[in-house]
Amino acid sequence: MANRRQFIAGLLATGLAPTTTWADVDFPAFLSAAVRTDGSYVLCGINAAAQVVFQLPLPARGHAAAAHPTQPIAVAFARRPGTFAIVIDCISGQVIATLTAPNGRHFYGHGTFSMDGSLLYTTENDFEAGTGRVGVWDVTNNYTRIANFTSGGIGPHDIKRLPKTDVLVVANGGIGTHPDTGRTKLNIPSMAPNISYILDGSVVETCVLVPEMHKNSIRHLAVATNGNVAFGMQWQGEGNPPGLVGTHVRGAALNLMEASTEQLRKMQGYVGSVAFSGIGDAVIVTSPRGGLIQHYNLADNALTKSVDLLDASGAAMTNAGVMISSGTGALMNVARGKTVKSQITGLQWDNHLVGITTG
Repeated sequence: MANRRQFIAGLLATGLAPTTTWADVDFPAFLSAAVRTDGSYVLCGINAAAQVVFQLPLPARGHAAAAHPTQPIAVAFARRPGTFAIVIDCISGQVIATLTAPNGRHFYGHGTFSMDGSLLYTTENDFEAGTGRVGVWDVTNNYTRIANFTSGGIGPHDIKRLPKTDVLVVANGGIGTHPDTGRTKLNIPSMAPNISYILDGSVVETCVLVPEMHKNSIRHLAVATNGNVAFGMQWQGEGNPPGLVGTHVRGAALNLMEASTEQLRKMQGYVGSVAFSGIGDAVIVTSPRGGLIQHYNLADNALTKSVDLLDASGAAMTNAGVMISSGTGALMNVARGKTVKSQITGLQWDNHLVGITTG
């Protein structure tokens, strides 16, 4: 595979290569940041069979990534509160652009491309104003920053695009931070998380939690093929959280999935990643703190199964189920009631698995 990439990279350098696609890097289905046993950082492509098809160096620890919808190009984001992201040609492994957050801003570790791949959107903290913003980068002009607009709240973390549209959905965690105080949470008593939908730079819909849940930071999102949204939360209040997982259909109120107090306690108030199952019957969430994977049945609106997995981290949809990653280097492919676990030697997966999709 490396030889094939080198061959194509050579053709690209001469201008003789045809348009490249993800097929030219052996059809990766997911991207994930990882740390190697020597302490170096990489961005990996992982195929549907849980095999690593490429490893590309990163200058520092990564968080999540964004995959171009057609070209074998990935954007790797630094861990929050990072001020840089790098754009990588996954064939040559070369950095083709570096994104730097403007003065007074930092990234939140997530981004997404427009449907045609011509624009990149990044979640950002305007920490002096105490507001969330979405940065807009022109892919066709070497990722030049061309605009920014409100995220619809404070502390925007995850950002997705609804399938076959350019409607963005943003998880505004509601937590205010400032680099001068590191990762200290500055506004817990007044935090107000929400989910915002944005089209052409304007917020077109905002959904908030009920007042007694305002300390539940909405952090991570998953989008089903029909456009429905699932979200995972991180509890900032006292005692056990009233819930950690929810779903949303545009035009309706946020829906909280049901779980017992004991089941929620085991998650230690923390959802790391969230994914719909590939057949659309469940929402799967991970908790690295709790060392758990939880399955919520959409038909029952309730938790139906918990599985122990040390440092459970990333989660992403597959055709028939979901792929789960762990900080121990494990990958679990769960589909139609069957679980296949692989142990990847020499790699420890970071927070998220990002699915590579088109359209």
